[in-house]
Amino acid sequence: MGDFYLTTDDNQARGGANDKCHSMKVLNRQLKENPGLYKKMYDIEYATRKLIAAKGKPVKGGGGNGGGGTTPEPDNLGVVNIAVYVHVVYSNSQQNISNAQIASQITVLNADFRKQNSDAGNTSSEFSGLAADSEISFSLAGTFRHSNSTSSWGTNNAVKSAYPPVTPATHLNIWVANIGGGILGYAQFPRGSSATDGVVCSPQYFGTTGYVSAPFNGGRTMTHEVGHYLNLRHIWGDGRCRQDDFVADTPSSDAPNYGCPSYPTVNCKSNDMTMNYMDYTDDTCMSMFSEGQKSRMRAIFAVGGSRASMLN
Repeated sequence: MGDFYLTTDDNQARGGANDKCHSMKVLNRQLKENPGLYKKMYDIEYATRKLIAAKGKPVKGGGGNGGGGTTPEPDNLGVVNIAVYVHVVYSNSQQNISNAQIASQITVLNADFRKQNSDAGNTSSEFSGLAADSEISFSLAGTFRHSNSTSSWGTNNAVKSAYPPVTPATHLNIWVANIGGGILGYAQFPRGSSATDGVVCSPQYFGTTGYVSAPFNGGRTMTHEVGHYLNLRHIWGDGRCRQDDFVADTPSSDAPNYGCPSYPTVNCKSNDMTMNYMDYTDDTCMSMFSEGQKSRMRAIFAVGGSRASMLN
């Protein structure tokens, strides 16, 4: 499969300074720090592609960008529910977000991952037939609140060291804490250290009510980051046209899109799926996961999968 965890090419990305998600940067740092992690990631990729290929059939037509080339048949997992722990880490009253703000984020996750989002109709006709109900839902299992004078936590997982994840094998842990540097959030991919497993999101980009900041006040930062947590890559594959996201039904692109791009936005000789949650567009201009992304996410819950323990 080659070197599929490449260093993000910020120098060639459109608007690379506006890197709102640091999941790939964090992953690349972890790969350098932990020599054994690459093999774990490789094994996940191998198992994911093998499972999808076994359940699928060849794609007929379409302009996919590699990554298995299959259209999976339905699996037998049913709706996968993920229990969520939220750790609110705050240095002032604004950052100590309300229970209502937390609930609004859980609502967005459920809507987006079940294709029940009110803006689903905004997906262009070219891609609307690929928009997927991932059959993944979320339920809040508990909230922990921690007052801490630290004004910004960065992306070195310090907030997780201060407040370790609770039963990460069976629960999605989310830290709502100010990251700083204009960074919205970052997630850990499957098979990383259990001590740092989960997602970090700055409070002003979490949920839809209370202490939120436009244009990222629609809860889509968490939809994006949870996508990473469930093994999705950025829609452009974190490289130029020849680097993909390992999903057959998402067109190739050479860099992220920002703001609310007009349709069509053409890169790599195809129309970008700019409304995909794994791009960098504004919250109001995101509206879909693809069927291929659904298959990729659900593969990690299969028997022996990297997050199969969450079903127990």
